[in-house]
Amino acid sequence: MGVPRSIGCETLSLVSGAPAVDEVQRRTLRVLVLGQLAAAAALSSAVTVGAYVVQHILGQSTPWGGIATATVTTGTAFMSQVLARVMNRRGRRYGLGAGYAMAIVGGLIAGSGAEAKSLPVFIVGLFIYGSGQASNLMSRYAATDLATPHKRGAAMSRILFASTFGAVLGPVLVQPAQWAGEELFGWHKYTGPWVFSAAFFIVSLVNVAVRLKPDPLFLAREVRGESVGQVPQLKIREAYSAAFETVNGRVAVFAMVVSQMTMVAVMTMTPVHLKFHGHEAVNAYIISLHIAGMYAFSPWVGRYSDKHGCQASIRLGGVLLVLATAFSALSGDHYLLLFPALWLLGVGWSFGLIGGSSLLIESVRDDSRVAVQGVADMSMSFFGGVAGFSSGFIRKAVGYHVLSMFSLVLAMLMVVVAVWISSARGPARATV
Repeated sequence: MGVPRSIGCETLSLVSGAPAVDEVQRRTLRVLVLGQLAAAAALSSAVTVGAYVVQHILGQSTPWGGIATATVTTGTAFMSQVLARVMNRRGRRYGLGAGYAMAIVGGLIAGSGAEAKSLPVFIVGLFIYGSGQASNLMSRYAATDLATPHKRGAAMSRILFASTFGAVLGPVLVQPAQWAGEELFGWHKYTGPWVFSAAFFIVSLVNVAVRLKPDPLFLAREVRGESVGQVPQLKIREAYSAAFETVNGRVAVFAMVVSQMTMVAVMTMTPVHLKFHGHEAVNAYIISLHIAGMYAFSPWVGRYSDKHGCQASIRLGGVLLVLATAFSALSGDHYLLLFPALWLLGVGWSFGLIGGSSLLIESVRDDSRVAVQGVADMSMSFFGGVAGFSSGFIRKAVGYHVLSMFSLVLAMLMVVVAVWISSARGPARATV
C-alpha cells in the first residue's frame, strides 16, 4: 500500500489514493459539529423538564425527582458500551447513527409517558433516549481518530464547543415547545419538549449517515497499517484491564467519573431546589449558563490541555468543581450564587472530561482504544446516573446544601489524586 507504519498521522498525507488525512479530518470535524449542534439542543431541551415530569406524575414532594436524569445517564452508560462495540466493528458512522436513531424512538416514548402520566413508559423512553447522549459523547472520540497527538484536545474541544449553541438554546426553547404542544396539539405541558426533541435528533441522524464519509476510525486504522476488519472485540472485563493497565489510564477514568458525578448531582437538583423556593422562572437561565460553562469555553480548555498536559487539566478541573460546589452549598434559599456556581460546575466538568479523555487516549494501545473508550464512558455515565438518582433522596432528607457538600468532597478527592500522582511519579513516569 505504500503507507508508512507509524503511531499517529503526522507522517502520512495519502492512503491508497484517498484524500489527504488532514483534509478528511477537517471534513470530519465539520460533520460532527453539525450533528452535535442538533443533538445538544434536543438533549438540553428535554432533560431540563425531566424532573418536572416525575413530579407531575408522583407529586411535588416526591424525592424521586432525580430518577429522570439518572435513567437517561444509565441508558447512556449502557449504550456507550453497545455503541463502542458497534463502532469497533462497523465504524463511527454506523455507531453514531444508531445512537441517534434510538434517541428519536426514546424521545417519542418518553413524550407518550409524560402525556399518559405513566412513569414506567416515561422511564423506558428515558433509558432509550440516553443513546443520543452516548452518541454525543462518543463523537468527541471520533474527532480524535485522525488528529495528531498534540492536537487531540483541540479536536475534542471543537466538538464540545459545538454543543454550546444547541445546549444553551435548548432550555430556552422549552417554553415555546410547551406552548406548541398545548395550543396546537392539546398535549400536557411537559409533553411537547420530549416530542419536539426527537425532531432535532433526525437532523443528527441524517447528517452522520449521509456525510460522515470516509469513516474516520477505519481511515485511522488504515493509516496505521492495520487490517480494518480484524480488530479484536474485547469483552468488558478485558477492556477494563486495558484501561487500568497504566496509572494514567486509572487516573483518566477516575477523573471522568468524578467530574460527571459532581456535575450531575448538583445540576439535577438545582431546578427542583429553585422550584421549591419559588424561583422556577430563573431555572432556564441558570441551566443555560451552566451548559455554556460546559461547552462554550471548551476551545480554551482543549488548548490548555494540549499545552500544559492532561494532568494539569484534570487538576484545574477539580479545583473549579470545588469552587462550584462551595458556592451552591452557600446559596441558601436564594438563587444569585447559583449563577456562578452552575457556570463553574460546567467549566470544571469540561476540564475534567477533556483532560481525562485525552489522557485515556494516550494511555492505551491502539487496538484496544475503542473498547476502552466505551467502558470509560459507561463508567462515567453509570456513576453519573447513581449520583443523579441519589441526589433527590439526599436533597429531600438533608437539603440541597448538604448534597452540594457531598459533591465538594468528591471534587476535593479528584484534586488530591491528581496532585499526588503528578508529584509522586512525574509526568514522564505516570504512564508506567
